[in-house]
Amino acid sequence: MHSVGICGSDVHYWQNGRIGDFVLRKPMVLGHEAAGTVVKLGSAVKHLQIGDRVAIEPGVPRDVDEFFKNGRYNLSPSIFFCATPPDDGNLSRYYTHNANFCYKLPDNLTFEEGALIEPLSVGIHACRRAGVTLGSVVLVCGAGTIGLVSLLVAKAMGASKVVITDLSQERLSLAKQLGADFILTITKEDSPQTLAKSVSDLLGTPPGMTIECTGVESSIQTAIYATQSGGVVVLVGLGKEMATIPLVNAAVREVDIRGVFRYCNTWPMAIAMLSSGKLNVKPLVTHRFPLEQALQAFETTKQGSGIKVMLKCDKNDQNP
Repeated sequence: MHSVGICGSDVHYWQNGRIGDFVLRKPMVLGHEAAGTVVKLGSAVKHLQIGDRVAIEPGVPRDVDEFFKNGRYNLSPSIFFCATPPDDGNLSRYYTHNANFCYKLPDNLTFEEGALIEPLSVGIHACRRAGVTLGSVVLVCGAGTIGLVSLLVAKAMGASKVVITDLSQERLSLAKQLGADFILTITKEDSPQTLAKSVSDLLGTPPGMTIECTGVESSIQTAIYATQSGGVVVLVGLGKEMATIPLVNAAVREVDIRGVFRYCNTWPMAIAMLSSGKLNVKPLVTHRFPLEQALQAFETTKQGSGIKVMLKCDKNDQNP
């Protein structure tokens, strides 16, 4: 590997040893946002060569089940996924992966951009689930990594107006630089109904779709209240297993609530978008550490400093 990003789930496993029903029973290698250089090939691999630069999709179907056959392999219960118990991740110098889920990087993309295709894929999948298209008006709740890539993808897919919310003015400032049409600083004291009205006032109309990236109960409530009747709320952020939400409000206004579990069929689109310059993920990387300083990198992520922390696994390549 050359570049491996650290995300919240890596820190969560490190700190808690579990995420929901995924529980660590033995030591596990972390990491699932990675790009590197091919150094060895299996005899049946024909589409790659030694020396190719590749981005790695961490979820690989194990079975040709109904989910695989209908193109939603991310939902297969037997899927292999990097750094999800009991499967090891790719935060290492050398790593073996299914060649069908290694994608060649064009010469104009860096290894860091290749690693960032993983979080970018969450944004692509979320925007697809929301139905973002030319002229869409979109609310994004949360300006962390996933909120920011959702913003980037929504704009690239043709959204005419995107408003993004967060507690952090620093993150919202970056969101503005990345193309947000409106930013809304919120406080923990704001009521969901008040925030929903503020969103509508900013946009001049309720958003037709909301991408909720925090998992916070009050933010999910805001997402439902804010979304236009007949619109869509996509739940990306994962919070408490049980949440109190205004379900009747959503039901009588025909607001669809859709879930997101990782992604599927996104790497080709992500590579095309990045290579063509339709969107730029480079500003998301705020910290870089050599592999030997992994603990410091994880501490930085845990503290919430910056946006994306990148580990550089190749001693000879510590550049972006």
